[in-house]
Amino acid sequence: MKKINLILLVLIGISLSCTKNFEDFNTDKKRPVEVPGQFLFANAQKALGDQTASTNVNLNNWKLFAQYFTETTYTDESNYDVVNRNCGSLLFRTYYRDILVDLKDAKRVITAEAAVGDVAIAEKENRLLIIEILECYTYHELVDMFGDIPYTQALDIDNLYPVYDDATAIYKDLISRTQAAVAGLDDSNGSFGDDDLYLAGDVSMWKKFGNTLLVKMAINISNVDAAYAKPIIEGAYAGGFAYGEHCSIAYPGGSNSNPLYQDLVQSGRHDFVPANTIVDLMNNLEDPRRANYFTLCDTSSNPDVQKLVYKGGIYGESNPFGQNSHIADPIQESTYPMVMMDYTELAFYLAEAAEKGFSVGGSAAAWYENGIRNSFDTWGNTADADAYMAKPEVAYATAEGNWKQKIGTQAYLAFYVRGFHGWTSWRRLGFPALNLPPSPAEAANGEIPRRHTYPINEQTLNETNYNAAASAVGGDMLNTRLFWDNN
Repeated sequence: MKKINLILLVLIGISLSCTKNFEDFNTDKKRPVEVPGQFLFANAQKALGDQTASTNVNLNNWKLFAQYFTETTYTDESNYDVVNRNCGSLLFRTYYRDILVDLKDAKRVITAEAAVGDVAIAEKENRLLIIEILECYTYHELVDMFGDIPYTQALDIDNLYPVYDDATAIYKDLISRTQAAVAGLDDSNGSFGDDDLYLAGDVSMWKKFGNTLLVKMAINISNVDAAYAKPIIEGAYAGGFAYGEHCSIAYPGGSNSNPLYQDLVQSGRHDFVPANTIVDLMNNLEDPRRANYFTLCDTSSNPDVQKLVYKGGIYGESNPFGQNSHIADPIQESTYPMVMMDYTELAFYLAEAAEKGFSVGGSAAAWYENGIRNSFDTWGNTADADAYMAKPEVAYATAEGNWKQKIGTQAYLAFYVRGFHGWTSWRRLGFPALNLPPSPAEAANGEIPRRHTYPINEQTLNETNYNAAASAVGGDMLNTRLFWDNN
């Protein structure tokens, strides 16, 4: 009997010890239930940086649209066929799911975090305001791609049919939000530290990023509402990036290599060469940055005699890889950093602003020269800048055309590799002249694209709101102009 009682006691003890903290058995301690906010923020930065850098034709055709690159064998995308690969849907997925959702979740998690003490409270507020600025940057790119987009009802998992908001209204709201965020940043305290992949948690640099973003958005809207844009630019430019400053994402290599390396080298494919559009333009100017943009190509038919030149593939046509210049080797390195925004941009925007009569602390010619010089410094051509700017075809006083042609040409050349920036600059200013490919897709109506078409699946999944948006922007076509595109 005693033996039976002893066995029962042991069994009861075992059962009690097994049921104590029973919930731990259903918890995977290696996979936290809540991802820390700083990691969500960094993940959004990585996704945005990758999207900017990539030349994957499923995700990013901007380097083709800007005619910095052209294709070798498969030429659909350089002829503006964005339907076969459903590029619009993939852009929506990347920007909304991979970037904006992570920023929203980062904001939610950080808001819920306890902050004890003045320093912790200030750093928490800085983190939230930096997320706000990057969210505004992301939405402004979406507007510049499509026009009207889901905004006020976006990112709501319970709303499967978000309305598309008016692009101008979105822009003005983004500007107000960015102004408030910049004003709220406290650069006497920190933020994300090393978890910030762009600016290492430097709050003073994030203020400069935000002010530069304000100029960037306002210069677009100045095309149609100069009176609205003028005080925004005049109030923000002095707080923007200083000479030599930039925001970029560094790639350590390996599994975190620059997507350009993945597309151009790791893939083992030879799908792209520099386009004749940019190569011919730089050849005509004898631009010394060519050596940092492209490789030389041997065009001699005599194997014993080399004739090395910079030669671009004809835009939109099939181009033998071995018979054209290639993208320069440093750009194809796995660790090549991707610039998101910099002083070069700001200088060219301010040159435009000066031509429009805005007070920006310098003449159009001075800002134009600053933009060129900073670009030369960035690409390692510092010693060549003075001689280049002294050329009659480059000097602001003597270069061909009106101010839009002068600024547009040099901004376009400086934005090489940043396809979306170059294409947007061309849309706003109308220069330089781009080449029409031989077989532009039907959705382009025989023209060079001015926007991207909406996701195809929106036509069925969100039909009512899609139809309203397509009508509001003037038709869901590649050649439909955005509200600020009046060139």
